[in-house]
Amino acid sequence: MLGTPGSGKSYAVVNNFIKQQIEKGFSQYIYDFKYPDLSTIAYNHLLNHPDGYKVKPKFYVINFDDPRRSHRCNPIHPDFMEDITDAYESAYTIMLNLNKTWVQKQGDFFVESPIILFASIIWYLKIYQNGKFCTFPHAIEFLNRRYEDIFPILTSYPELENYLSPFMDAWLGGAAEQLMGQIASAKIPLSRMISPQLYWVMSDSEFTLDINNPEEPKILCVGNNPDRQNIYGAALGLYNSRIVKLINKKGMLKSSVIIDELPTIYFKGLDNLIATARSNKVAVCLGFQDFSQLVRDYGDKEAKVVMNTVGNIFSGQVVGETAKTLSERFGKVLQKRQSISINRQDVSTSINTQMDALIPPSKISGLTQGMFVGSVSDNFNERIEQKIFHCEIVVDAEKVKREESAYKKIPVITNFTDEDGNDRMKETVQANYRRIKEEVKQIVQEELERIKNDPVLCKLLPDNETV
Repeated sequence: MLGTPGSGKSYAVVNNFIKQQIEKGFSQYIYDFKYPDLSTIAYNHLLNHPDGYKVKPKFYVINFDDPRRSHRCNPIHPDFMEDITDAYESAYTIMLNLNKTWVQKQGDFFVESPIILFASIIWYLKIYQNGKFCTFPHAIEFLNRRYEDIFPILTSYPELENYLSPFMDAWLGGAAEQLMGQIASAKIPLSRMISPQLYWVMSDSEFTLDINNPEEPKILCVGNNPDRQNIYGAALGLYNSRIVKLINKKGMLKSSVIIDELPTIYFKGLDNLIATARSNKVAVCLGFQDFSQLVRDYGDKEAKVVMNTVGNIFSGQVVGETAKTLSERFGKVLQKRQSISINRQDVSTSINTQMDALIPPSKISGLTQGMFVGSVSDNFNERIEQKIFHCEIVVDAEKVKREESAYKKIPVITNFTDEDGNDRMKETVQANYRRIKEEVKQIVQEELERIKNDPVLCKLLPDNETV
């Protein structure tokens, strides 16, 4: 779904996509960049149209701005991580969301190093006490402990020894500057995510991310904030990567992934989801303004894969290279041209044929609001003769206005009011923040004590700590 701001893509297409999918009984994952616009539509439409579902889905919201109106969900829940590659994917997603330029530098030493380090910490928390403390906030806090403490702890586990060998080589070889550079590459971006509200939402799980579980279908809306999109987008990217892996399976309920303003978030595995998810009954709707945004934030190769694998395109007004690309995609048609030449003696008429663009770039660049061009794909038993279109998508504005006037607000999910009627949200969220910091501090102390008392592992500690 393409279109410049004001072309009508959300109003005419995305909003109706959400409504129709709910009426057809789809579970949904909605990335709501301008929360609560899309979330309010989904919430109210589900209230009014539950008939399409055998099991009515539950409505969940992730909202970092207002913990009252947010459920809590741990995106690195240990139950959904089967091996260390899952931890690596989570670390990869979070780092590339925090550092968009790293997308172009994948494989570089100072890009891979922080990803490997953070992946090791996530997997360590997964295996420590059966994942009791395996949450994203705990991982950030653990990373921010002294490296003299965390490296002996991590390397005391055989599963992590090889992962951390480059760091240990630098440490034991006296390359302190290199080591500090590697660690700082992880610490500096992740420190931007230290927030009591974010810790509150991501430190516990009130639901699981298998949204298309036939027995427990869900509609999950995750809200971003344009003013804090870099920080929130990084956290939400974790939910994206976990959901993509969980929903793209056989035998699940039909589901849809709706991402409006796609370039505001790095969605790892998006190209693979588009290519393979249709057979698993996953519909993907992506909304953005221009192909150049995709190239900038996803890199040239991945952006091209996304552009070329989607089967259905709806485009409002776009300009420049995007208009040319779309025009080429729609193909050419044989046009008959007639030219008349007049001179003193006679009039001559010539008729020739020429292949011209079916929808020229100039026409795409000049589309008015509500007018769209595009192409659609069909099925074996549902053939569509007219696949390429140039038309107005008619929306019953009066009906939409009536519906919106009756919309209910998304209710308060967590009530922080005490018995005396005082709002204790700030104190509760801060207490959770302090608890996580204390738990990590305690983990480090207990682990160092364990290593110190082990005759084999004690060699991992610096000399001054083994005395």
